[in-house]
Amino acid sequence: MKGSKLIITAVLAMAVAPQVLANEGVDTYKAACTACHTPGIAGAPKTGDAAAWKDRLSKGEETLIKNAVEGFTGDTGFMPPKGGRMDLSDEAIAAAVKYMIAEAAK
Repeated sequence: MKGSKLIITAVLAMAVAPQVLANEGVDTYKAACTACHTPGIAGAPKTGDAAAWKDRLSKGEETLIKNAVEGFTGDTGFMPPKGGRMDLSDEAIAAAVKYMIAEAAK
């Protein structure tokens, strides 16, 4: 019986984890990313603008997360490390990037 409870708990955790990540991504985006990614400040690709994200997406999710966490300067603009929000965890930034990638794919 004890093993069954552990399995059920693990299955429930896996089912809930994507939703938690999605919520964290939206929350982090609203708290930290929208200031630049809504108006396109400093060359930030606007959220939901598939054309602006096309070349960036071709570099892959891992690269986009790395650039958001560590910062990046490119031909069209720059991204300060963690968008200047050093109080946010790498995981929170990654969740926000994943949220923006999903919005670009809509």
